[in-house]
Amino acid sequence: MSSRPDLSEWLSDRAGLVVLTLVSVLLAALIMLPYLQYVLLGVILAYVLVPAQRRLERYVRSMTAALVLVVVAILTILLPVLYVLAIALGQALDIAMAVQDGSLNAEEVERRIESELGYPVDLEETYATYQEPIASGLQEVATGALEFVGEVPSILIGLMVTVFVLFALLRDGDRLVQWLRYVLPVQDHVQRELLNELDQLMWASVVGNVVVAMIQAVLLGAGLMVLDVPAVVLLTVAAFVAALLPLVGVFAVWLPISLYLLVLGETLPAAVLVAYGSLVSASDTYLRPALIGRTSAFNSAIVVVGIFGGLVVFGAVGLFIGPVVLGGAKITLDLFAREWAIAEGNPAVGPLPAADPAAETASETGITGESTPGEPNGGGSTASSAPGSNGEGVSEPTPGDESEPDGDDSSDDDPAH
Repeated sequence: MSSRPDLSEWLSDRAGLVVLTLVSVLLAALIMLPYLQYVLLGVILAYVLVPAQRRLERYVRSMTAALVLVVVAILTILLPVLYVLAIALGQALDIAMAVQDGSLNAEEVERRIESELGYPVDLEETYATYQEPIASGLQEVATGALEFVGEVPSILIGLMVTVFVLFALLRDGDRLVQWLRYVLPVQDHVQRELLNELDQLMWASVVGNVVVAMIQAVLLGAGLMVLDVPAVVLLTVAAFVAALLPLVGVFAVWLPISLYLLVLGETLPAAVLVAYGSLVSASDTYLRPALIGRTSAFNSAIVVVGIFGGLVVFGAVGLFIGPVVLGGAKITLDLFAREWAIAEGNPAVGPLPAADPAAETASETGITGESTPGEPNGGGSTASSAPGSNGEGVSEPTPGDESEPDGDDSSDDDPAH
């Protein structure tokens, strides 16, 4: 069994190599930074499509399977999402222009509010009072739309980066993960536990949470379409974003619309929407535990802060990556504290368990079992669905095996081959 040399001594003996490595990594990070959100989008798509890649590799070559899945992702994910967002943006601009031009019948709305709610409202006076901030907000919306149109070439280049990253991860994801595990100065059993925990977070945030939000948004959007509510696509997109937030959900969308219908005198459609929206909101109670489960590092605070902070740092893809980053930071700190306690000769005390045991995930079946937080490998075998994770066909050493890859084999693990 081989072990790594003392890190401080090794670094001091090779100061030149250390400086060169740090400069190279810094330059590589600067190159990736402008298109970081598109690279992360490629990672997310690869994570979702890796199970299909492994199934296709049973019948065709790895490159062929990756090409097929890239085409499928473009036709069924990227293009439909871009089309829906374009329609939603157009509807938002139409509403903003209608408010700014005064084409909305304010007197009719005032009369209906007074008849339905029983007290008079002067919308023109209200608009005059807040005219400056309203106009400023509308101006920002219009400016943002123009900037978006101007950034279309950059967006297309970014999506091209996403497609190439997706193809590379599908074809060579296993080699990339093996290379990362080789270069990281972290013990093998800690790496395996970290990968398993991150797989659970990725499943919960990227797969489970998004699928639940998509189902609820589509259901609510279908109901709004039946009730002939205007700007259905825009409201459906808003419902999707709201459904990602714990304790908020699609309730934040259908309740104001119900009040809007009530003000317009549409009592029956408003009542129907309240009943239907309540059912859609209640489905969260059953869908989310079934698809997500619960992990020790995934709670409401992490989700909310991760989503909004991720939007600021990573852009739109931060909706999915933000909670994973915060949850991964918690997991890493827990592992660090445990390994430090072991090194000091103290008994390792794991983090407090979640309200429910952490649910293990598999690439083909989703939730497959339960694990105890802080226990390597979750006390069982977990098939990771992350790109290059060892769910199929990649053997892992036993927890006690700390050996490193032989020098003769390192070239085989080079992702460039």
